[in-house]
Amino acid sequence: MLDKAAILAAPDMPTEEVAVPEWGGTVKVRGLTAAERDVFDTTCFDGNGKLLVANFRAQLVVRTVVDDAGVRIFADTDVELLGGKASTAIDRLFSVGQRLSGLGNLGEKKGN
Repeated sequence: MLDKAAILAAPDMPTEEVAVPEWGGTVKVRGLTAAERDVFDTTCFDGNGKLLVANFRAQLVVRTVVDDAGVRIFADTDVELLGGKASTAIDRLFSVGQRLSGLGNLGEKKGN
């Protein structure tokens, strides 16, 4: 049976290196922590799951792109800057961050 120390010491943050040819290299993406997930949810969605903000893909990317030590390289205030980057690059990073964070199919348009 796991105890508190074992749970807190478990390396449970998945990461993945993602090629971003538009930027000429790779970046590391990691899943959200539970606290980051709560902030993301309250920032981007209302209580019924309806999208509240523009640039929500960039909202996830700023929270999931990290350096080799696992520290975020973007601040929350960088959302607008990332929103101005190529959608192909942001979509690729968003998809990986979404998968690593167990977020399901965010942002998919429903049929008419």
